[in-house]
Amino acid sequence: MITNALLSAAVVDLAVLFFLADRLRFLTPFRLLIVEHYFPAIMASVTVLSVNMTAAFFALGRRFFLKDTGRKLAHFDRELNAGRTPMPPHLHREELN
Repeated sequence: MITNALLSAAVVDLAVLFFLADRLRFLTPFRLLIVEHYFPAIMASVTVLSVNMTAAFFALGRRFFLKDTGRKLAHFDRELNAGRTPMPPHLHREELN
């Protein structure tokens, strides 16, 4: 789940980077001056954006892909303990102990 969030955030960050590179092409003559003076601020902004995008994708993933997981697992566990769910012979609990 974390890897999916990181991958999604990286894709969005690259898309934003390419979009800004295209839109800010008029600043190319001042590239060295901007990098020299504002590099720490730019890197801090990119880092904050990446962390926030990762957290947002992680939260969205938990919200939509893990919805009612605990309830579903509890229901399956109750069925398994009641013996109504057929299990392959190699997965019976008595044989594992």
